[in-house]
Amino acid sequence: MTSSEILPGEIRPRPVVSRLPRYAAGKPPVAVDGLASYKLSSNENPLPPLPAVLEAISNQTDFNRYPDPLSSKLRAALAEFLAVPAEDVVTGAGSLGALNQLLSTFAGQNDDGKADEVIYAWRSFEAYPISVGLVGAESVRIPLTAEGRHDLDAMAAAVTVRTKVILLCTPNNPTGPILTTAETERFIQAVPSDVVVVIDEAYQEFIRAGDAVDGIAMYRKYPNVVVLRTFSKAHGLAGLRVGYSVSNPVLTQYLRVAATPFAVSQIAENAAIVSLQNYPLVVERVQSIVDERTRVTSGLRELGWFVPEAQGNFVWLNLGDNSSEFAELAGTQALSVRAFGGDGVRVSIGEAEANSRFLDLCANYTKAPRRS
Repeated sequence: MTSSEILPGEIRPRPVVSRLPRYAAGKPPVAVDGLASYKLSSNENPLPPLPAVLEAISNQTDFNRYPDPLSSKLRAALAEFLAVPAEDVVTGAGSLGALNQLLSTFAGQNDDGKADEVIYAWRSFEAYPISVGLVGAESVRIPLTAEGRHDLDAMAAAVTVRTKVILLCTPNNPTGPILTTAETERFIQAVPSDVVVVIDEAYQEFIRAGDAVDGIAMYRKYPNVVVLRTFSKAHGLAGLRVGYSVSNPVLTQYLRVAATPFAVSQIAENAAIVSLQNYPLVVERVQSIVDERTRVTSGLRELGWFVPEAQGNFVWLNLGDNSSEFAELAGTQALSVRAFGGDGVRVSIGEAEANSRFLDLCANYTKAPRRS
């Protein structure tokens, strides 16, 4: 049924809903006889949570009670871990939940009916346009450079009096490059101080670039900076949905009003705390994934393929119109990868066998990705 065929009296969503893109989660791999299947489509940690985490949450029985709406114990643990005041931490259901709280607080429709603007690079995290649209704000997408990086000069030039929030994704998902400290600081200084600058660091633990920006350092220097982080990736807690934002009191005083009550369950809070307590083991696991990332990117470049700087737990293949074909071919090898329309393919770093099979697939694929 089309919009013109909707019957009188039928319940309809807000008009913006029909204009929003649909979030497409990474699909599981298709079973292939004789091959182990691997999911490389969702940037998940291929390793389970730490044994201490699994033990701690298996002993919980208090699920008949609501969790602490402020996640006080986790905020205290993060305050010690990051050397920030606990009052500056606001938890959410993953970093996406924390982002939605931010957008609900600082962007949307105004009393005069005009929409605020939210600027972000594109392509970047695919939930951005959905989240921005749902709060009633208008997306301003700035194309990435040929190397898959944010064009910060163009983003700064796009700021208007209606701009309320700017989203910086570093490393950028799905392309992989980071933002440097110097360029980020120049950018922050170039935009009005009443514009909220969000530094989305979902993959921060995987970064090995020495000049990468540290969102926490920027938050300490600039009152309009908010940092987003998550336990989904490095800590392997994607299924428990626990993330957080860090910002100064000038922002958190409003942010707590829009924060979703009970967004972080007690099992998620406890798991995150125990994982922080065992952080050296998390670092070891992350390094094993980084080592595999190096092996994969080196292998691709030896094939003559262009691969943007990879600083997350994934690589980006700029395959353009060949993206769907490549994803389907990967499926025949029991590998699920994430194709983004006619833009490219993102491949998560997974188990060693999965990564080797992916490299073998690429070695026999004749349409190598190149710069835009």
